[in-house]
Amino acid sequence: MNDVPMTTAAEPDGAPRIAVLDILRGVAILGILFMNINDMGQSLVASFDDIRHLGWSSTDQAAWWLREVFADGTARCMLEMLFGAGMVILTTRAAEAAGHLQVLGRYYVRNLILFGFGLIHIFILLWPGDILHTYGIAALIAFLFARLPGRWLVVIGLNLAAFTLVTGASDFNRITQRQVTLAQAAVKQRAGIALDAADRAAIAAQKTHEVSKAKRDREMAARVVAEDKARSGTALTWARAQWNTIIVIEGYGLEALFVWEAASTMLIGAGLFKLGILQGTRSRRFYLGMTVIAYAVGVTLRSVAAWQTMQFDDAPKLDWATSELARLAVTLGHIGLINVLATTVVGARLLRPFVAAGRTALTLYIAQTLICLWLLFPPFALALYGKLTWGPLMVVAFVIDAVLLWAANVYVRHYAIAPVEWAWRSLIEGRRLPWRKPAPLRTARASR
Repeated sequence: MNDVPMTTAAEPDGAPRIAVLDILRGVAILGILFMNINDMGQSLVASFDDIRHLGWSSTDQAAWWLREVFADGTARCMLEMLFGAGMVILTTRAAEAAGHLQVLGRYYVRNLILFGFGLIHIFILLWPGDILHTYGIAALIAFLFARLPGRWLVVIGLNLAAFTLVTGASDFNRITQRQVTLAQAAVKQRAGIALDAADRAAIAAQKTHEVSKAKRDREMAARVVAEDKARSGTALTWARAQWNTIIVIEGYGLEALFVWEAASTMLIGAGLFKLGILQGTRSRRFYLGMTVIAYAVGVTLRSVAAWQTMQFDDAPKLDWATSELARLAVTLGHIGLINVLATTVVGARLLRPFVAAGRTALTLYIAQTLICLWLLFPPFALALYGKLTWGPLMVVAFVIDAVLLWAANVYVRHYAIAPVEWAWRSLIEGRRLPWRKPAPLRTARASR
């Protein structure tokens, strides 16, 4: 029997709460710190370029492998799916009292305000990895498809995975063919056989690649050194480094990719919600099967990709083609597992604290930034930047999440809405929403 209620009390603005979705949101928002803390406590450039710069002891390797296989992008993916589910819930509720154009306008205002909160997170709190502004934009795109049937939403939402699979497979095949040609050319040269045009073209392409790679490696190494120096220097150099990272993300066009990813995954989440999968309405057998199949696909693909990455060579990588497919699969595994646990007494009790984290998710997300980016690692505070490697960073993330989970549960006992959520929803409603929970009604004690 499920010990977690399917629905919980509504928010002060009337928004309904579904317990399983709050649990998923709570797990996701706490899980996202495991992806962000290395970019806050060590070089962001190195995190994407040379992971060994962040420490490469046996403990660090184990921590990185677990993070890469089970956590990389999955918390973000789950939040994107839940955002899609929220889109369906909110627009369906609003449509009961208004026409489509009114719903459209209200939903757009809601997400434009969220976009504004994201800009504050980026330009005031100086966190380049903000997801709020990305989700605010992506939601405006995803909403255009919101009224489609669930299966169609899932199919359309798989567009990025399909694109990655096709382009990645093409790149994988091209590099593989070039390496085969180079190997054959080497055999010919040793045997004294004249090289043909294809052999000479492959050799020339390889030389060009090696020169380009060597130049890029030098540039990236210099950027890592500069970033480390700036972020461990003074408050001013730290702030400049954060601004430079923001400019790089925008300059390389990464924002467009992030929006594409978010919008696509929101559609998948909306479709899964319409199909009754996200919110736990299917059977335990269904979720067991979903968990096993999703993990079998996702963990296998990611384990191979992680092993290939740890070789640190130029061989073609499987995840060029399967990265998005694997991210979705592992995330679905997490969702299936949580829904399985929610149908057991012990599992439901273990998951119940995450309801509070889900209800305070925006506030916890900002709190993670304040604790890590503005307290633990900057030179004007505890100055721990560059001092923790992969393993200790993951331990610190776990400890911070444990404290935040406890704080969220204490908070929701006394207050109806978290601070950042209160500001966001008050702006949407155009009025100050109440903070505290209403006092319980007191009944007279029965006389003996």
